Amino acid sequence: MRITCFEKNYPIRFSHCDPAGIVYFPQYLVLSNWLVEDWFTEGLGIDFSHFICARRLGLPIVKLENEFLAPSRQGELLTFRLELQNLGRRSLEVLISARFGDQVRMQSKQVMVITSLESGKSIVFPDDVRQQLQRFTEQTKLTEMVAS
Repeated sequence: MRITCFEKNYPIRFSHCDPAGIVYFPQYLVLSNWLVEDWFTEGLGIDFSHFICARRLGLPIVKLENEFLAPSRQGELLTFRLELQNLGRRSLEVLISARFGDQVRMQSKQVMVITSLESGKSIVFPDDVRQQLQRFTEQTKLTEMVAS
C-alpha cells in the first residue's frame, strides 16, 4: 500500500479549549503545525528539529484559508490529515483536515515557503528535501491512479 497522505491522531487537551469547553480556533493552527513537523520527521524522514536548528531552514505559512465546520471538545481524539496539493520550486501547498470519526471539524489550505533563517528570504528547496517531497507526491499520484 502506498502513502497517499500523512495522518496522525492528536488528543484535544484542556489547554486547547476556551471557557466554553471547545477548541479555541487558533489552537487548530498549533495542532496543524505539529502535524507538519511530524510529517517531515515521520512521513518524509527529514528530522524537523535538525531542519530548523542545524540547517537553519524555515517553512513559514504565507497563505492560509481555514474553515471551522463543527466544534471539538476536550477528551476527543482528532485525526489530522495532510495532503500535499502542489509542490513548487520554493513553496508547497497542503490541505489539512481534522476529523472526529466521520465528521470533519476543520479544514485548512496552507501555502508554505522554504526560507533561509540566516537571510530571512525564500530559497529553492534543497535537493534532499525536494527528493522526499517529490517521492511523497509521486506515491500520491500513483495511488490515485490505481484507485480510479
